[in-house]
Amino acid sequence: MSRKILVIEDEEKLRRVVQLQLQTSGYDVEMAATAEEGVAAAERADLVLTDLRLPGMSGLQFLERMHSSRPGLPVVMMTAFGSVETAVEAMKKGAADFLVKPFSLDHLTAVVGKAIEVQDLREENKRLREELGGRYQLDNIVGRSAVMQEVFAMVLRAAPTRATVLLAGESGVGKDMIARAIHYHSPRKDRPFIKINCTAIPENLMESELFGYEKGAFTGANMTKPGKFEQADTGTVFLDEIGDVPLPIQVKLLRILQEREFERLGSNKTRHIDVRIVAATNVDLRRALEEGTFREDLYYRLNVLPINIPALRERREDIPYLAEHFIRKHAAELDTGELELSNDAAEKLTAYHWPGNVRELENVIERSLVLATGGRLQAADIRLDMAPRLRTAGGGSAEQMFLPDGMTLDQYEEVIIREAMRRAQGNKSQAARLLGLTRNALRYRLGQMGMETGSDNDT
Repeated sequence: MSRKILVIEDEEKLRRVVQLQLQTSGYDVEMAATAEEGVAAAERADLVLTDLRLPGMSGLQFLERMHSSRPGLPVVMMTAFGSVETAVEAMKKGAADFLVKPFSLDHLTAVVGKAIEVQDLREENKRLREELGGRYQLDNIVGRSAVMQEVFAMVLRAAPTRATVLLAGESGVGKDMIARAIHYHSPRKDRPFIKINCTAIPENLMESELFGYEKGAFTGANMTKPGKFEQADTGTVFLDEIGDVPLPIQVKLLRILQEREFERLGSNKTRHIDVRIVAATNVDLRRALEEGTFREDLYYRLNVLPINIPALRERREDIPYLAEHFIRKHAAELDTGELELSNDAAEKLTAYHWPGNVRELENVIERSLVLATGGRLQAADIRLDMAPRLRTAGGGSAEQMFLPDGMTLDQYEEVIIREAMRRAQGNKSQAARLLGLTRNALRYRLGQMGMETGSDNDT
């Protein structure tokens, strides 16, 4: 569809020349001789090209009126009085650009094209922001169970405030989605949302990543770099896996929570920020307090509004609805056509214990869609991961829980530890959590197995 451009110019000859040039460039052009005529026509326009000096209402007055009635409409000013002051005043009042008479027709086309391109980018950015916000509306976080309705109610109560929120729950339950929903339901929704995965940052780099550094602060610091907290100023910081933050960094986080201030690495200048903190953990922080790996004062600063997100096995009535949601999502992405979930498939999904929670369910649905052959997703199409689990919920028979044939307890323990390290991608803290051990206990066992080395990959 061609773009409609309104040209407001009292000089008929120039008006006609501009019209012909823009029509040749593919635009639909409407013309007006006065700003008063242009006010009504502007409702149909994608861009207005107006003279600055007009009989009656001036171009600047027209511009001010458009910013009240159609604030997103780009207006390009034409003027024979091309002083710097005139151009600056027009731009300050919101003009998209200006043309100084006499101008070439090529320059006219270039200025109009640029103004429309900028407007398109703004509209696309607005659409993407709305779409991104919509992804985290509570209506799109599936959960019809009573326990999830309680979670949603807490989110809606917490979101409008600036209170710190602590999300607790197993890996894969959707803490990231809930954190983003809190942000996008808050007054800060148009401000930055910065996620910090505390397990993904090496301990020796964490301070510089979170708080930034000055040029020359350490070897390789060739330029000043702001940290994650500065990037999130006026917005929200999501501290994922907060339980893995080393004690020295916990002190600095406590200061952020209490004073909203910090210093960059290599600087004595105190910086103040306005951020809202949402933290998440899949470990028992109270147990970490007892073990001395987490500061008590930081825990109470974080635990202002605790929200516990239940495991999927604790809300089995949500499983069929989640499965249907993922079928719709991945059928479109995989171009497989939307499949109907059969009753026997829903029963099979509901009966499974889901140690990987919602994340695992989505993975299973995507796999099943790829391998399904009919128009309905049958129980036979549901390919569950039936490999031995490191941590099972819901128990199982004594035979299922016993050692594999021909394997000693020490051998089986080594298999489990190696599998935990593989799943945690070498991260000892995460592997220890999977096994229900302290990090020191895991390192002791790894040493016995000859797997503990001088380099500690706790990233």
